[in-house]
Amino acid sequence: MKKPLVIGITGGSASGKTTFLNNLMSAFSAEEVCLISQDNYYLPKEEQPVDDEGVQNFDLPESVNLQAYAKDIEKLKGGRTVQLKEYTFNNPNITPRLLNFESAPIIIVEGLFVFYDQNLSDLIDIRVFIDAQEHIKLKRRIIRDSEERNEGLEEVLYRYEKHVQPTYDKYIAPFKSSAHLIIPNNTTFDVGLEILISHLKKHVQA
Repeated sequence: MKKPLVIGITGGSASGKTTFLNNLMSAFSAEEVCLISQDNYYLPKEEQPVDDEGVQNFDLPESVNLQAYAKDIEKLKGGRTVQLKEYTFNNPNITPRLLNFESAPIIIVEGLFVFYDQNLSDLIDIRVFIDAQEHIKLKRRIIRDSEERNEGLEEVLYRYEKHVQPTYDKYIAPFKSSAHLIIPNNTTFDVGLEILISHLKKHVQA
């Protein structure tokens, strides 16, 4: 197998990374691409840091086992298989599955801190930043967290102001300029998606 190409994708919370990734993945077969997300490396709820009000903050680098994430990406780059337990967003009603990740010509890594953490950043060949205006991200976050995570508006706004926005300003936005491709997603990411797919298809077919 040819040397895998590692694509790193980041952006602020609710910038549209998941939807973008779903569309990107659908353009390739399971043998051509492997997606391994930072989400699967969150520490257990009882190990999460708390803010000054005693509220757990899942939006900090120390909320995630970034060292293990980097080691697993290295394994995939070396052609090996990675196995780990699915992260269920601390939902006690979901039994986590055991996930298998097979190396592929394209390895996609995504998460808030994949540009910030130096060990992760050094493993990335192509850096993609999904960008959206703040008011749009906030609207998406309110809808998502209320529908998918059953959080009230007050809780969503608190986390956004105290956790999400400070994390974006400190750990995500400063690395936007290092991206090879910045994809605006206020309304649609279609053009940026097509550009990236075209480039990756050439790598797979080479």
